[in-house]
Order: sequence, then structure tokens, then C-alpha cells
Amino acid sequence: MRNILFLLFLLVYGATICGNLLIISLVSISKNLHTPMYFFISQLSSSDILLTTDIVPNMFHDLRTNGGTITFIGCITQFYFFGTTEAFECLLLTVMSYDRYVAICNPLRYTSIITSDYCVKLVTMCWLSSIFISFIDTISTSMLTFCGPNIMDHFFCDLMPLEQMACSDTYIVHIVIYIQSIPLVLIPTIVIIDCYINIGATILKIPSKFGRQKAFSTCSSHLTVVSIFYWTMFGVYMFPTKAQSSIISKIVSLLYTVFPPLINPIIYSLRNKDIRKALQEVIFKYKLNKLR
Repeated sequence: MRNILFLLFLLVYGATICGNLLIISLVSISKNLHTPMYFFISQLSSSDILLTTDIVPNMFHDLRTNGGTITFIGCITQFYFFGTTEAFECLLLTVMSYDRYVAICNPLRYTSIITSDYCVKLVTMCWLSSIFISFIDTISTSMLTFCGPNIMDHFFCDLMPLEQMACSDTYIVHIVIYIQSIPLVLIPTIVIIDCYINIGATILKIPSKFGRQKAFSTCSSHLTVVSIFYWTMFGVYMFPTKAQSSIISKIVSLLYTVFPPLINPIIYSLRNKDIRKALQEVIFKYKLNKLR
């Protein structure tokens, strides 16, 4: 079973890296993709690569050796980078919702509002905020006292397994998490819902059926990614059950750490004509240069 899982996750990891690198390369090379929406998608792909690389290689080692060891510093470092990428994705998906809101609800002002400089500033703010928030979370968690069993029944250093191993009071950590949930979960969720309510109202006002379908198609991919990310995260952190077994906890954790980075490029590429067209152009140029 461990060998089968190793091969499965090796394929998933390889496909994830290739898929996200493909999107980053296409957005960088193709001039038709030099737009705010695709800039945000390329940033999402970069975050997905970092998230997967932070978790999966160590999981390979655990599968091959039927469990592995990790130092305390290594565990906290993994936890820090995991928190940074997850926080960044929360904020970036919110920014992408706002981008779709402006594109559909204020199309005439889109180019004046969502400029290149503004996009860079938004992404920079997302990264800096994520780094800062994750740093506070990591510091508060690392200050816990671990004096009990040092065996973690999980495939990466997550918050709940670390809390279960701690023998000191986790009250401060919970306070920090609840405070952080306001800028990372509550406000983004409200903004995303508000954006899509306005988007839905605007789409319903479009007289032609073709116009409604075209407007909806521009945000359907993003809405799918948001739904997958937030529902799985809520299942783990917001609504955990005491009776939830370790196996179920690990399966749910896989749903928001390993598989979304694989699914995201598939959603954005297979359902996007611009991405497919850019890929066809790159392949055509490659074949043309090879013939020369």
C-alpha cells in the first residue's frame, strides 16, 4: 500500500509542478496573457508550487521508510512556509474576486482601476501580510512546551497535530488563531460573497443569453477554485469534530494541501481558451524553429 501511495503521490507531484510551471511560463511568454487576471493566476501557481514542495517531498520519505523523523526546527520551518502559502492563497483569491467584480460590474473603468502597478502592489501586500501573519502564528506555536510523546500521526507539521503533542496551555495559540481568522477568513469570505452577489446581479441584467454565458465563464473557474479551497479548509479548521479520526483528518488535509495545486492549473487551462491558444502558439513556434 505504501508503494502504491508513493507512486500515486509522485505522479500527482510531478503533474502539479509541470502544470503550474506551464501556466507561469505561458503567462510570461505570451503577450496575450499579459493581463491582470493571468498575472494573478501565475501568482497562484507560484504559491501552489511552494505549498506542494513544502509538504510532498517529506511525505515521500515517510512513505518509503514507514514513518520518518524531523527535527523541531525542521517541523516549525515546514509549518511556517505552509502557513505563509495558505494565508497568501486566502488573500489572493479575494483579490481575484475583486478583479472579476470590476471586470464584470465596471467594465469601462477596468483598465483605469486594475492597472499593472496596482496589481503588483496588491500581490506584494498579500505576500507581506501572509509572511507577517504566519510568522506570528509560528512564534506562538513554537513557544508551546512539548514534553510528552513525540510521535505525530500526520504527514506534515500542521497546527492541530502540534497542539495535540503539546503539554502546555494552548490558550494563547487559540487567541492568536481567532484574531488571525478575521483578516484571513472572515473578511475574505465576506468580500468574495459580496463580489459574487454583485456579479450575479449584473449577469442577470444582461439581455442576451450569449452575453450572460460569456460573463459567467470569465469567473466560473475562479469560483470553482474558491469553493474547493474554502470548503476543505473550513472542514479542517473551522468545523472539526472531536470524533474525527486521524485517517479522516489526514484525508481532508490532503484535499486542501496536495490536490488543489494539481486541480487549479487544470481548471484554469482546460476551461480557458486563452491558455489553450497560447499553448498552441508556443508549440507551433517550437515546431517551426525545429524545422528551420
